[in-house]
Amino acid sequence: MSTVVRRPVAFIAALVLFAEAVGIVIINVVLGTVVKNQDMSLAGTDPGVMSKGTWALGGVSGLFLVLCGVLILLAGIRDRAPGRIARIVLISCAVIHGVLGALTVGLVGWSAFVVMMVVLGLVVWTLVAYGPADRQPATAVEPEQPTAPAPA
Repeated sequence: MSTVVRRPVAFIAALVLFAEAVGIVIINVVLGTVVKNQDMSLAGTDPGVMSKGTWALGGVSGLFLVLCGVLILLAGIRDRAPGRIARIVLISCAVIHGVLGALTVGLVGWSAFVVMMVVLGLVVWTLVAYGPADRQPATAVEPEQPTAPAPA
């Protein structure tokens, strides 16, 4: 895939992941605040613990998405494939988006599913664009031809 296509896709994917990180943090802060203010409890669980857990989950999720965005942004800036660990992180990001996309259909609706699939598509497109197919193809090896015995 040419640099003309893959670099802009990497930059767009990084921006989308940064925006998603901000959105996830805001949603979790709001949910944690609502749980704390309503003094809600789930089967006797302490509302303060639930609230702090929600805030922690939002922070960790936001940091993970920022990390994925930085890895994709670096790949786009350098125009090189991410390293092994970075690829593993990005593949896990893609898998998480796929699973969450499947769950959002029933819980939130089709519009949230489409958003998750767009993000999944951008991450996978970046991984494929900077994948091993980028390298020079190996030259085809011709089968060895049988030779006649040497004259004596």
